[in-house]
This record gives sequence, C-alpha cells and structure tokens, in this order.
Amino acid sequence: MSSPRYREVSRRKQAARAQAIRGSGVSDARPEGSDFEPYLRATAPEIVEHISRGEWTAAAVLEAYIARATEAQSLTNCLTEVLFAEASAAARQLDEEFASTGQIRGPLHGVPVSFKDQYDVAGVDTTVGLSAWANKPAARDAHVVALVRAAGGVPIAKTNVSQMMFFAECTNPIWGRTLNPHNKLYSSMGSSGGEAALLAMDGAALGWGSDIGGSLRMPASACGIFSLKPGWGRICMDGIQDPLRGFEGIRSVAGPMGRSVEDLEVAARVVFGKQGTEDAPAPLAYRDVVLPEKLKFGYYLSDGYIKPSPANQRAVLEAVDALRQAGHECVPFEVPQAVEAIECYMGLVAADGFKTLTADLGRDPVEPGISGTLLGPALPGWVRKTLAWALRRLFGDDVFARVTLATRPCSMQEYTQWVRRRDAYCRKFESEVWDKHGFDGVVSPVIGLPAMPHDSCRYLAPLAGSACLYNVLNTPVGVVPVTHVRPSDGATVEWTNPRVGSGHGSASIERLLYGFLDRNGRGKGGYYDAEKMAGIPVGVQVVGRKWEEEKVVEMMKVVDHALGPRAFGPFSWRR
Repeated sequence: MSSPRYREVSRRKQAARAQAIRGSGVSDARPEGSDFEPYLRATAPEIVEHISRGEWTAAAVLEAYIARATEAQSLTNCLTEVLFAEASAAARQLDEEFASTGQIRGPLHGVPVSFKDQYDVAGVDTTVGLSAWANKPAARDAHVVALVRAAGGVPIAKTNVSQMMFFAECTNPIWGRTLNPHNKLYSSMGSSGGEAALLAMDGAALGWGSDIGGSLRMPASACGIFSLKPGWGRICMDGIQDPLRGFEGIRSVAGPMGRSVEDLEVAARVVFGKQGTEDAPAPLAYRDVVLPEKLKFGYYLSDGYIKPSPANQRAVLEAVDALRQAGHECVPFEVPQAVEAIECYMGLVAADGFKTLTADLGRDPVEPGISGTLLGPALPGWVRKTLAWALRRLFGDDVFARVTLATRPCSMQEYTQWVRRRDAYCRKFESEVWDKHGFDGVVSPVIGLPAMPHDSCRYLAPLAGSACLYNVLNTPVGVVPVTHVRPSDGATVEWTNPRVGSGHGSASIERLLYGFLDRNGRGKGGYYDAEKMAGIPVGVQVVGRKWEEEKVVEMMKVVDHALGPRAFGPFSWRR
C-alpha cells in the first residue's frame, strides 16, 4: 500500500509552483506578432549579440520567456521548481552591470536557461520525482549551473523528469505527467521530457538534461529540438543528482538541449573541461574544428534490434538525400550485432536488481512505465528462463529472449564479465564501423517510434535499447530534427510481417508496434499509428567517434544546413 505522504508532498510542491507562477504577474504568452516575438525568435547567441549592442535588455528578454514558459506549463505540465522571481532579480543585475561597464558578463549574458530537475540550484529542491528527496533544498549550485551563471545565463526554471529518470516517458507521482507539445495524446518522452517540451514551446532559450539511455535524445526527437549527448568525461557532474550515483558500468552524462545547433555549441564552450571539486572531467576545453569540404557519413535504417517505424526511417532517408545533394558521401552499413550491446547494457544496469535505483523510492507508487523494467530482475530464474523459451519457441524472438535473460541480478564475478563483454563490443564497433569504413559520422534513427502513447512504456520500454547502444559505446551523439509524422507514414507488410523486408529484430516488440495487416494493406492494432501521430516531430542521430564532440557539433550544422528551412527552431511551435 502506498503511503499518503507522497500525495501531501505532491500537493505542496505543486501549490508552491502555482504560487511562484502567479507571483510573476504573467498568466499567458502574448499572441504571435506581439512585442515578445523578436526575443522568442532569437537563438541564445543572437540574444547575447542584441544585448551587447544595447538593443535589448536582459529584463525584457526574460519577460518574454517567462510568459512563454507559463504557457508551456499550462499546456504540457513541464515545470517543477519555478525560479521566475530569482531570474528577474538576476536579469536586473545584469542590466545594471551592462549600463555601468558597457561589457557583457559572458557568452550567455541574459540568456534564460532551464535545467532538468536533477541539477542542484541553490535554495530549491532536486526531487527527480521522489517524495523522499523533497523539502531538502540544495545548499549550492551544481557545477554546470554555476558555470552558466558565471557566463551570464539566467536560470528560469527546473523541469520535469520520469520517476527515478529511468524510463522513456516523463511522469512521476510528485509532479505528474508532461505532455508532448505537438500532440497531447503522446509523451514528451524521457527522462529529459520537461526540458524538451519547454524548449519546443520557447519557454527557455537553452536547457540542460542528461543521458544514461537516450534521455537527451528521445525527448529532443519527439519534441522537435536539438540536443547533444557528449561522451563521459567532458562535463563535470558535481551537483547533478542521480538515483544511480556511484554506478559506473554505464555512465550518465550531462548535455545541452536547445532550439539550434548554435545554442548547443555556446553551451558546450562554457562547460567542457571545466573542473569541479568532486568530479574531474578531462581537462579538455572546447576545440575549434574545421571539417573537410566533403564528408563521409555512414547510415542505417535499422540496427536489427527493433525495426524503426516508416516515419523514423523516412527521417534518415531525407537527411541522407539532403547530404548527398550537398555533395557528401553517404554509405549504408550494418550495425554489428546491436543486441550484444543491449544485453551488456541490461546486464550492467540490472546487476544489483535495481536496489540502488529504487533505494529512495520508499512507499511512492511505482509508475506503470518503469514497472516492467523493475520486474525483470525480480523474476525467479526459472520464470525468466521459461519466458525466454516462450519468446523463442512461440514467437520466434531470439532478440528479446537474449535481453530478457541478461536482465537479472548477478555476482561481482558476473558483473566483471559484463564489463569485459561491453569493452569487447566497443572494440568490435570501432573496428567494424569506424576503422573499416572510415566514416566521419553516422546518421541513424533515434529509436523505433516518433513518440510513445501515454502509459505504453510498461510494454514498450525495450524500444530505448536502440538509443542505449551509444551509451554502451560512450560516443558523442547529437539529435537534429528533420520532419514530422505524416498520415501517409503508415506501416505496410514490410513492418507487420517479420518474414518480409529487412531490418527486423524483436518479433514480439514489433508486433506490439505494428500490429497486423488490414484489408487495405496497412498495419492496424499496434502502438504505431501514423494518423494519430501526424504532426509529431522526428529527428535523427548524428554520431561521432569518442572524444569528437566538437566534430559532432559541426556535422550537426552540416546536416541542419543541408536539410534547409523547415518548421523547427526558435518560435516554430504553433498552437
């Protein structure tokens, strides 16, 4: 039975949030064409440029973003801790400094910035959706937050996450559910879903999330924004709270989210290589990179784990076509045994039966989206083996059977074997992809669906495995928005029948996604429904080699420029 404590914590936290919004004196965003529009159309570097010329003030910029953040909250429930009053005081101080000195404080001067609710901000809670973490305000800023402030950034709010930040929807018992700003029937995805929803609606000019299994990338794709997952070791994690703190089998990384590649670049320049007091990243500051005129990209439409939807595959093909027209070489290739990487991922993260992850859960109710994941290691061994047998014999699904068997508690000896298998897979990928083909970068789907319907993660949690591939590899990955789902993107026999077409993986998960073929030759009865999903954004991953984050940023610019003008970027969201 759940304790009523979480309900009381939730009531008080949500009431405080509402009061902080009311205290700002802003109830809604002004309509398009208002005085706010120029501020909302500007990227983070453009905001700084206008302020440095004396054309704008930090206070005026902030007013516009507070108004839009208020609207974003009312439509999507994306905010947790609201910092409008503190932000207003900080913006006024920046304006006073500029009036006195004629100099901006730094490269983020006057830029409204939001943070996923795992970044400590002095004076407010960091709950990650756990009642046990409430009413314990942080004594000081996380290192990234402090660096943002020192560069002139203005923290405006903290944003919602999935419970314990470990599943692909964005909902928890304290703050509730965050909706996709493009379709309320679908999730903003997780776990950085509050950030993605806020940024998609221009509620902040720059944001910060994290990624241990796609959490920067899935929300960015589903909400139509840009994000950058660095490899571990580029950004200091001091003051970035995590229920899995201390776990090193798969490293969680911090990363920027924004409405343009330029937003990500300025954010990375502020934090890369900056040393903290507890966590010491590589002392490697942001490096300027000059790309060759012609790049060689590898690409794939499916990693062979779960076949991505027609909309997700079309996004890759559109990006590849645009790159080819721009004069770049694009070569298809096969991912070497992606299921091996996903086995390693689940074997490592489930090694203690998720005891560390759930240690502070207390008597909070478990969200349906994570319940299936938590159940896996709790199954008796004979049940797990029987389930794997059934998947193989009854559904012909060796892929998910292997992942099911890997999701179990293990001994220290077994854990070290998983680490060795992880490292062996990384060497294999390096040899069979990067060394063999000489790619500059890779373009790929993010996961198999554009977005998940609410509460579907209880069945579709394995979808995140395709994103987890690059957490196992610890490589830098950016997300670039490409297109939107069209009603014509429906599944055909090549998706509903695992014996037809290429790229198939887990037969049981693909059946959940694509259902069966109706009399019109379209997939019905699955979670993927192009007609219902119409208008949801779809992005692609731009992947680089280890320690080549700066090159990934430049390749994202190449992809973005090749795709040309489209309905993404600042002030692109429409009601």
